[in-house]
Amino acid sequence: MVPRRLRLSKVVLPRRYTETHGDTRSDVGIAGMAQGSGFLLSQRYLGVSLCLLCVSLCLILISCQPSSNRLNPKAPKEVYNTTKMEVQNERFLSTVHVPVSITLNDIEHQINAQVSGLIYEDNSLDDNNHDQFMTKVWKRGTILVNAQDSLFHFTVPLRIWVKAGGSVLGFTQYKETEFEIDLRFKTKFDLDRDWSVNTHTEADGYGWVKRPTISFVGLNIPITNLVARMIDKNLGSITKTLDQQVRRNVDLRTPVLKAWNLLREPYLLSDKYRTYLQVVPKRVLITPLRFEGRVIRSTIGIEGYALTTTGAKPAIKPAVSLPDLTVVSQVKDDFQIGLLSEATYQEAAKLAADEFVGKSFSFSENRYSITVTSMDMYGQNDNLIIKAGLKGTISGDIYLSGRPYYDPKDQTISLKDLKYDLDTRNILQQSASWLLKGTFARTLEKQLTIPVGSQLADMQKQIQEQLKNNQVIKGVVINGRLDEIKPDQVYLTPTAMLAVVNARGRVEVKVEGL
Repeated sequence: MVPRRLRLSKVVLPRRYTETHGDTRSDVGIAGMAQGSGFLLSQRYLGVSLCLLCVSLCLILISCQPSSNRLNPKAPKEVYNTTKMEVQNERFLSTVHVPVSITLNDIEHQINAQVSGLIYEDNSLDDNNHDQFMTKVWKRGTILVNAQDSLFHFTVPLRIWVKAGGSVLGFTQYKETEFEIDLRFKTKFDLDRDWSVNTHTEADGYGWVKRPTISFVGLNIPITNLVARMIDKNLGSITKTLDQQVRRNVDLRTPVLKAWNLLREPYLLSDKYRTYLQVVPKRVLITPLRFEGRVIRSTIGIEGYALTTTGAKPAIKPAVSLPDLTVVSQVKDDFQIGLLSEATYQEAAKLAADEFVGKSFSFSENRYSITVTSMDMYGQNDNLIIKAGLKGTISGDIYLSGRPYYDPKDQTISLKDLKYDLDTRNILQQSASWLLKGTFARTLEKQLTIPVGSQLADMQKQIQEQLKNNQVIKGVVINGRLDEIKPDQVYLTPTAMLAVVNARGRVEVKVEGL
């Protein structure tokens, strides 16, 4: 069967042709089929020609429109100079200024609490080369303490009982007496480098309250001069013994070592950010004691490194020894500490995407336009790399590079010197120089900011609370304030941008007891 579209009507030939060539129906049929096939091929060739014509017209139309280029610059290499742990361990040498004031009333209270009742006794007449002398000494009232010219002045009220033997005509007779006296001493107080207390005490006279007498044949015979000579003879040994007892019994190392380890213990500043304040003390400074009325003043400086860490609480081993004590004429009147705030690249990219994705930019009087489709960020040494996806007159990804810094005014991580990466610049010079000449990069630099002020404000608040009437140990209360937040640097680590600022302020310690 011949397809319907190829079927031909019966062709009537002239009679002459029939007579000459005979019956030609079969030949005509074949010829008709050949003519039908030629017609079909002609239709196909016409369709192909029309398609080619349409393609050509489209190409011509497209060539009349502004060109749309697909960008594919080489991505800048991701490189980091430091890690988060290294930034956290960045140590800022600092001196914590600790002005200390101790009232003489406190000293009196401590001395009188430790010295009471019977304070000395000699119960043998045969000791000290058979001196034939016995005595007992009681504190009879409050020991008074004053200070003048860098010296402590002590007035010690005593009640003294004495039993002494004397030979009369070969017989030894013993007499007893009791009297009251106020002994006076002056002491210079020093601290050695090894934290030992060193005192140098001298006798400063005495005053009789009740003079000594002995009873003989019913009469009270004054023996003041005799006792006075004995006191004068023994005052040197008394003062020497006092200094030895102070050096032996006054232990500053134990409480100072306890405070030292307490200072080294990390303090939780922010539970939200898991931020700890850590002090790594290295040296203790002290100024000579100053006496102002009934107040003793000195300044202690704890010189060391202060830092903040995030994450788990750092494990600190207790110190077993103290550094040497260094006496200086002056200690700096401030302290500083590094505060750390963190912004991950994912968080920063999301903030940037919220600001720029979907935003369009026009150039050269609206001849060209682009729309931002995506934003991403990572680090390359000290520069932040911004990857921006674009569509419009040009499409694809471009890369920009800028240096991050902390802006104290807005409390943000911002960028400066934001420029197209070299490979991106070379491609744009060939295909989209209008973008290089436009304000796209400057707009990103101006508007792309990463807020970190809330973290810093929280940490500053926590530190301030730690410095407000904080009793670190019994009798020692810390008060202080933060006066200044000074930007330091923004560090790029493999996981995040870390903004470091220095907090400066003042600390005062009130000692409510010894």
